[in-house]
Amino acid sequence: MTEKNNLSFENTEIAFRHSSNSDLKRAYWLFKVINVNFLVKIGPPITNFAINIGLPIKGLIKATIFKHFCGGETIAECDKTIKNLYNGGVGTILDYSIEGEDDEHVFDNTRDEIIRTIERAAVDKSVPITVFKVTGVARFSLLEKLDEKAQLSILEQEEWEKVQSRVLAICTAAHAKGIPVMIDAEESWIQKTIDMLALDMMHLYNTEKAIVYNTYQLYRHDKLQSLKNDHEVASTGGFILGAKLVRGAYMEKERKRAEEKGYQSPIQPDKQSSDRDYDLSLDYCTDHVAQIAFVAGTHNEESCRKLAELLDKKNIDHNNPHVYFSQLLGMSDNLSFNLANAKYNVAKYVPYGPIKAVLPYLFRRAQENTAIAGQMSRELGLITKEVKRRKLSK
Repeated sequence: MTEKNNLSFENTEIAFRHSSNSDLKRAYWLFKVINVNFLVKIGPPITNFAINIGLPIKGLIKATIFKHFCGGETIAECDKTIKNLYNGGVGTILDYSIEGEDDEHVFDNTRDEIIRTIERAAVDKSVPITVFKVTGVARFSLLEKLDEKAQLSILEQEEWEKVQSRVLAICTAAHAKGIPVMIDAEESWIQKTIDMLALDMMHLYNTEKAIVYNTYQLYRHDKLQSLKNDHEVASTGGFILGAKLVRGAYMEKERKRAEEKGYQSPIQPDKQSSDRDYDLSLDYCTDHVAQIAFVAGTHNEESCRKLAELLDKKNIDHNNPHVYFSQLLGMSDNLSFNLANAKYNVAKYVPYGPIKAVLPYLFRRAQENTAIAGQMSRELGLITKEVKRRKLSK
């Protein structure tokens, strides 16, 4: 029987207990800057240009936006962040944020680094889940060709076999150590291949415990049905479905490509439809919690509250191993730490990697934040509230 509690996301003392006064000050000014759309638009090209011509701005990036949204450049540099989160009851998902490369040597190195995150998780209970992107170990245009069911050349066929071998090596390591590994979702025109890989790995390794998770982007109008279809495949195949539920991260790109190529956009017609399907997916997964292990990746307060209420309503323990809440490092601490305080399973994505390689991730965070109506004012309001609380409590 689950314990019931009055969950509040307004407690800033709990939300920012892990943050020093200087951390709060940095976050305040960072979100202020991100809130200015003009700066977010001109920032990426200027930053890339400055780094490419050798201007010494890496130190500035590392001390500001990188420090806020990333754990460090290596796993070892993430130690302080991992410990800090765990002190607040929040786990870490080490996310090696290299993407968009075309080099086989880089793909092999990325595979090895992801396996190192699994090895770290195996000896550290504060790292409960790991993650990777298939484009971290495969060439985007190869995946695109596979999705189109185009004929591969002999060299491309060999390349595809190497991709499958890397994915297998990662999932085999995860299974051997008993550590869950999530496969992130990507653009719709390479997603069918990723989905196939994920289900193949689940069939191999999810027979006794949820090891491999696929990601469902519910801002796509077809993904709630995909979740249900995959659950049916898992039931028939005798394995547990691993599902990470997110709204999505490529909306503008998806709509633009659909318009240019003249096909129906896979994106929902409006935000209400995304919210509806996201909450229906939570309902579906909690209805089948013995057969579906899921991670609710969301910064949406209502969805977090909805899931917490569903767990209570269906008598599912707050710390059921098949249910996790997840947010990104540097965002929505009021959700992560208040959920953890109420004894729910919570883990933050902690991206890491060389600064230059992680820049696309950082720019995406900034651009996403400005695109989310009210997100920045919400973050700023909570930070301001906590600063005032600390002054009054002196």
